[in-house]
Amino acid sequence: MGEPRRVAQPGPEAIERVESAVGTLTVLDFELEAGLTLNEAVCGPLLRASMGAAQVELSGGALGPFTYVMPAAATDALHAAWYSAAFTPPGETRFERGNVTFGRKEGAPFIHCHAFWTEADGSRHGGHIMPHDTVVAAPIRARAYAAAEVETTADFDPETNFPLFTPHAAMAPQGAPRIAFARVRPNTDLFTAVEDICRRHGFAAGRLRGGVGSIIGARFETAPPVDDYATEVFITDGTVAKDAEGVLVADISLSLVGLSGVTAEGRLVRGDNPVLITFELAVEEAAG
Repeated sequence: MGEPRRVAQPGPEAIERVESAVGTLTVLDFELEAGLTLNEAVCGPLLRASMGAAQVELSGGALGPFTYVMPAAATDALHAAWYSAAFTPPGETRFERGNVTFGRKEGAPFIHCHAFWTEADGSRHGGHIMPHDTVVAAPIRARAYAAAEVETTADFDPETNFPLFTPHAAMAPQGAPRIAFARVRPNTDLFTAVEDICRRHGFAAGRLRGGVGSIIGARFETAPPVDDYATEVFITDGTVAKDAEGVLVADISLSLVGLSGVTAEGRLVRGDNPVLITFELAVEEAAG
């Protein structure tokens, strides 16, 4: 393992590298209703359940019309990375799997979604789905890991010059099990952040639920490395457990698309996968 990969950000580096808030876990299973925008279909059930924060795992179903973007190099010195032009593939797109962060942006319910899918021509892609410009064509299964005691809002971040989803504690957790919602800042190793979240909140062990963000390339246990510095990522599996010495150790698998269009999936190398712009995730408390 060489020197940690690092990408300079345009603004001053914040002292706190991981922000988190804890609530009581509520698990909601529902289907995204056909005919609604993706934003409406995800937000509606969560709002009706009075949830303030959620990570949502999606699978199956279809989209159409459908618009997405991919990671791209920055067009100016104001950001470390940017987005590609929008793609709107024709026909119906089969949705494979993806994750959503739910919160509020400028006071309105809003989601951040990264996913993989197969387009009408049979090609498989991944990226960042534009939630107001995408419509559910066939019901999509959703499982939300949510809390009423946490509020996630898109706050302007001077370090990156982006509005980024950030969790805030609205009240103390009302019961168990607990779930910690977090935002991880740039150039912070993803594994270190997840382990620190568990220690910070006194979790004996944890399970990652959902998770959306970007990392600087990727180093996998068995898959080839990704060298694209900008990626769009969603977590597919993750745990935190104590090793033989009693130290909390994370195990994380994810799917990603890079700015070159490369897609990759697999189990990550611990300690060699730093965040690019942000990572939004949730850790469910588990027994040690």
